[in-house]
Amino acid sequence: MVNISQAAEVAALPVKTLRYYEDIGLVVPGRKENGYRDYAKEDLTRLRLIGRARKLGFSIEDCRNLLALQADRQRASADVKRIAQAHLQEIDEKIAELQSLRSDLAPLVAACKGDEGAECAILNDLVEPH
Repeated sequence: MVNISQAAEVAALPVKTLRYYEDIGLVVPGRKENGYRDYAKEDLTRLRLIGRARKLGFSIEDCRNLLALQADRQRASADVKRIAQAHLQEIDEKIAELQSLRSDLAPLVAACKGDEGAECAILNDLVEPH
C-alpha cells in the first residue's frame, strides 16, 4: 500500500491526474483512518494501464473498457483487439487528414516570398473562395 505521491511516481503520472482519475471513477483507492489515499497493488496496475493507454491516445471511455476487460479473466482477447483496432483506424484517419492539410499548405509556404514586401501568397490564397 502506497500514498498518492508514491503511486504517482510508480505510475509516472502527476498527482493531479491521479486525483482526476479517482474523481471520474477509473481508480478508487482505499482510505486510511486519517483520510489519506492508500493505493493497493491492483490500483497501481490500473494506473499504469491507464497511463500507457492515454499516452497511446486512447480515450477515457476506451480506458474504462480496457480496465473492465483487464479485470475480466473470462475476456476474449478479440474484445481488446477490437478496441485497439478502432483506435488505430482513428489514428490513420487523423494522419490522412494531416497529410492532406500539409499538401495544401506546403505549396503556399513555398510560394510566399517571406521578405519585407506586403505581397503574400498565403494571405492571397486564404481570402480566395475555394
